[in-house]
Amino acid sequence: MSAFRPGWLPSVLVLLLFPCLIVLGFWQLARAEEKRELLAAHQAQQLAAPISIDELERYPDPAYQRVQLQGYFDARHTLLLDNRTRDGKVGVEVLQPFYDQASGLWLLLNRGWLPWPDRRITPTFATPDTPLRLQATVYVPPGEAFQLQNTPPAGDWPRVVSEVKPEALWQQLGRGGLSYEVRLLPGPASFQGDWPVVAMSPDKHLGYAVQWFALAAALLGLFIYLGLSNARETRHEPSHRPA
Repeated sequence: MSAFRPGWLPSVLVLLLFPCLIVLGFWQLARAEEKRELLAAHQAQQLAAPISIDELERYPDPAYQRVQLQGYFDARHTLLLDNRTRDGKVGVEVLQPFYDQASGLWLLLNRGWLPWPDRRITPTFATPDTPLRLQATVYVPPGEAFQLQNTPPAGDWPRVVSEVKPEALWQQLGRGGLSYEVRLLPGPASFQGDWPVVAMSPDKHLGYAVQWFALAAALLGLFIYLGLSNARETRHEPSHRPA
C-alpha cells in the first residue's frame, strides 16, 4: 500500500461518484435499446394492414397499431394541445371526439398540427360534418403508464390543454370511449402530422452513454494518478530521525 496513497477524501469521492457514472452510462444504453424497439415496432405496424377498433382489444400492446375508422366528428368538443412546434413555429394539435360506428366507441382523434401565431385569436379550422372512412394509429406515450385524470379541465370550447387525457373527456361528456389518443394518418380531415416516434434517437443515447463512461474512466485515471503521485512524494520526503 506504500506505493499507492490517494488520501481519504479523494477515495470517498471516487467511491461515491464512480458507481453513479457507471449506472448513468448503462441507463443510457438501456434507453437506446428501448428507442430501437419503439422504432422497430412503429415500422412493423406501418407495414401491417389496418384493423378495426373491436380487433384492437386482442393486442396486448396497441402502440402504433393502424386502425380503420368509419364515423363522424363531434366538432363541439375540441381540444387544442398547446405548445406544439413544427419547423420552429409554435402551434397546437387539434383533437376532436370521433364516433366509430363499427365499435360504438368514441375516440379522441388527433387531426394534426396548426400554427397559432397570435395567441389572442383562437385558431380557425373546418370540421367535416358527414360520415368519413379514415385510417389512424394508436398512440401510447412511451415509458409511462396511462393514468386517469379525475378532475376534467373546465372552460369554454375549444379548450386549450397541456396534456392528452382521453378518459377525462369521456368522463365529462358521459361517453364510452377508447383510453388512448388516436393520430390521424394523412387523408381527409387531417392537418400537418410529422409526429416524431421518439424524442431522442438511439444514437444520441449512445453518445450520452459514451460520455458517462468516459467521465468514469477519467475519474478513475485521475484517482490512480493521484494515489501514485502522493506515494512517490511520500517516499522522497527527507527523514528527520535524530542522529
